[in-house]
This record gives sequence, C-alpha cells and structure tokens, in this order.
Amino acid sequence: MNNARNLSRKLWFSLAFFAVFLAGLISVAMATGWGDSIAAIRDLTLAQVMILLALSLINYGLRCLRWHIYTGALNVPTTVSQNFRHYLGGFALTATPGRVGEFIRLRWIWRDTGCRPERTGALVLVDRAADLSAVGVMLAVSIGLSAKGLQGGWAVAALAVFIAWLATRSGAIIWGIGLLWRIFGILPRAFATLRSAARQLSAFSHARIFFPATLLGIIGWGAEAYAFFLLLGWMGAEIGLALAFAIFFFSMLTGGATGLPGGIGGAEAAMIGVLALNGVPLEIAIAATAVIRITTLWFAIAVGFCVFPFAEQYSSKKAVKLSYAME
Repeated sequence: MNNARNLSRKLWFSLAFFAVFLAGLISVAMATGWGDSIAAIRDLTLAQVMILLALSLINYGLRCLRWHIYTGALNVPTTVSQNFRHYLGGFALTATPGRVGEFIRLRWIWRDTGCRPERTGALVLVDRAADLSAVGVMLAVSIGLSAKGLQGGWAVAALAVFIAWLATRSGAIIWGIGLLWRIFGILPRAFATLRSAARQLSAFSHARIFFPATLLGIIGWGAEAYAFFLLLGWMGAEIGLALAFAIFFFSMLTGGATGLPGGIGGAEAAMIGVLALNGVPLEIAIAATAVIRITTLWFAIAVGFCVFPFAEQYSSKKAVKLSYAME
C-alpha cells in the first residue's frame, strides 16, 4: 500500500511540473506577443509534428538499446522486450525531484530477475553519465563548427564531459563514498550498498560496451537536436544546423545544471534567451521552445505514462512467481 502511494505521489509530480511548465511559457508569451507565438505554433502541420515525434522516438529507442547493452554488461538476465519496457516506463517519473523516480527501473529488474539493486544500481549512474557525455560531446562539436554567441558553451561542454567521465570511475566513486562515510558515519547499510554499486562501474569501461553505447547516445540525442533545427526552419528562423545543435545542447545542459526535474525552467529560459541573442524573433523563440520541449521531454513522459502500468503489472506477476520458486 505504501509503495502504491509513493508511486502515485511521484506520478503526480510529473503532472504538477507540466502545469508549471505551461504556466511559465504562457506567462512569457503573454508578456511578449501571445498572438504571434500561437500563430507560429498553429502554422505547423500535422505531418511536421509527426516528424518531430518520430525523431524523439528514435532517441528513446536508441537509448533503450543502450540500456540493453548495459544490462548485458552486468550479466542481468533481462530480454530486449523487458529492457524496453523498463526503460520507457521509467520516463513517467522523469519529472520527479532529482529524477530519483527513474530508480523504479531497478525495482522492475529486481522483480523480473531477482537481481537486487545492490547489483544493478550502477545502471542508473552510467545511464545518466552516458547522456551527459553524449550531450557534452555534441555541444563541443557544434560550438566548434559554429561558435556564434555561444563562446561560454565550451566551458559547459568540458564540464559535462568531465563529470560524465568521473561518474564512471569506480575507484574515484568508492573513494568519495568512503570519505563521506568517515565524515558522517551514519546509515552503514546505505553506504555499503553504494560501494557495491560503484564496484560495478568497471564493467562499462570495456571498448565493446563503451563505444557502441556512446554512439547510440550521440545519434539519439542528435535526432532530437535535428528536430529542433527542422522546427526553427518551419517557423521561419533560418539559422545554421551547427548553431541549432549548439543552442539545443547548451539549453539541455543549462537546464540540467539547475537541478530541477527535467531541467524545467532553466532549459526553456536558456533556449529562449540564446535564440533571441542570435536574431530569432522572441515570439518565434518562445513558440519553438514550447513545441520542442513538448515533443521531447513531455512526449517522453507521456510515453512513460502509457508503458508504466504494463511494466508495473508484469513485474508484480513475475515477483509472485519468483517468491513461489524460492519457497
């Protein structure tokens, strides 16, 4: 019963933050040209919207494949369909504080296979690090090709790649956990679990894991950035491909740095601001930001809401079977 209440509360977080997201964009649009922003959105065709959603689905699918590679690296006995179900279902909790809701994937793995979170915990860390490094690399490349108005992006890109690299160094993570334990000296079981998860990170450093997983992340996030480039062109904002990519990835990293769920608020502000600095009319910048965030972040959450009940129900049945098998 308590687990059900906690899950319900996490799901409501997503809906609440969506309301905040819409209220913020509506307020900005009303202050700067509500009618023009709405007109720009209304001019999009159904085919164009479907292309944007299809490019987002490419990103989700490739990241699901990356998750499958990572579970294989840890010898977790999940199938492709299970991994897709776990990963997509976890999107429903993207808008929870700190995105901790996405740890539900570990719970589903535990129920489906009996592999406890102590063994699979590194999956969440390496997945976040892989996203961070892919976005950081793409930002650096984009800035290199078109650095107009984004000179400060080099530092953001370098910091993102460094943090992603550090997050996968098991020795550094274990040392940091040990330091925190010596400082606080509380919750010994939690610290032991963290150390156990950190030791698993070395499994992801092999070339046969690292390179295909990195490539999948880069292509996946590149698909969403290309959707942003197409959207700007459809709305009449003719900026170069490299600059569109740079603005998209810079906004994603800036939003993530705020610590808010899904980067809500920070990502939108950065995207609107940098677009305006590069000559895009404010009403178009607002409209493009609203559409791209709905067709990427919020579309992912919607997909997660659709898959979540199936992942939860199926894992519950598997958990019952596992408990009978162990008796």
